[in-house]
Amino acid sequence: MRVAVIGAGSFGTVLADVAAHNACDVRLYARNPELIVAINQTHRNPQYHPELELHESVTATDDLSHAVAGAELILLSVPSKSMDAVCERLATLIDPSIALLSTTKGIRQAGFLLMSQVISEHLPNNPIGVLSGPNLAHEIARRHLTASVVASRDPRVRELARTAFATRYFRLYSSEDLISVEIGGALKNIYAIAAGLADGLGVGENTKALLITRALAEMSRLSSKMGGNPLSFLGLAGVGDLYVTSVSPLSRNFRVGRALAEGLSLDAAEAQLGQVAEGVNTLRLVHARCEEFGIVMPILDALYQVIFGGKPVRQMAVHMMQAAHTSDVEFLMPGANPAL
Repeated sequence: MRVAVIGAGSFGTVLADVAAHNACDVRLYARNPELIVAINQTHRNPQYHPELELHESVTATDDLSHAVAGAELILLSVPSKSMDAVCERLATLIDPSIALLSTTKGIRQAGFLLMSQVISEHLPNNPIGVLSGPNLAHEIARRHLTASVVASRDPRVRELARTAFATRYFRLYSSEDLISVEIGGALKNIYAIAAGLADGLGVGENTKALLITRALAEMSRLSSKMGGNPLSFLGLAGVGDLYVTSVSPLSRNFRVGRALAEGLSLDAAEAQLGQVAEGVNTLRLVHARCEEFGIVMPILDALYQVIFGGKPVRQMAVHMMQAAHTSDVEFLMPGANPAL
């Protein structure tokens, strides 16, 4: 089948290659003319994956209408700030029957909308799904065994996703809980910054485990408030994604946290990274929402004070660890045993 991949970033490029190896006709939409030439002539993305030789059938284009023409499945792999603009254009180009699958992890400030909700706002009649999990793109490119969750209320989206992307090294599991899968994908970036900061300060392994586990509880609280199932966080899109993003030096958000611990400013840390760290913007939005609804998020609050409140990194890091330790209810679902 024909698959359109919108966004030639790290994850979009790898999934385009995976789909092409699954005998899909893949068109990859990008805006950078030099990148398009490189992909079409050398079959490599020199900006994100210079070591990966892309399948020869992957073709890149800067013409969105050409990219999506005839596609049965459109993969949206763009920064969250670009999702509205991309969907506005797609609404004029595609039929309501075309399936849309998002890999974008973030929250829109206006309305506090998850990416599937942003897509639905512009394309209300198209079937929508999200793909999320512990998916470091460079490891998928090297064919390391990986798994992810494809969440959609429409079984056709889940089936199209499996047809395009499921392989012997990239397993896909199904879910209908879009809210929890997306909340997990967005919030884990926040806690990866906290984990990187803690790692940079040289805390012990016990402390890291405490931080990650308590972060999972905080994520569950917000998901439950928004109508998700907290038990979804026990899977790949919850604890799996949180773990890998919080311990891997390949994680952009983890590296931002490490840089903050080393004394760099936020601007300097992001400049050093050279890529978008979604967790920074998501932190601002989620902090405001939790204050509005009175949701207790002590780790998130302490990190917010470091990044946006101008508080000393080491002082607030200690406070963050203490907050994780003293929050004595590990919320998983209403009526759950707090000791679990």
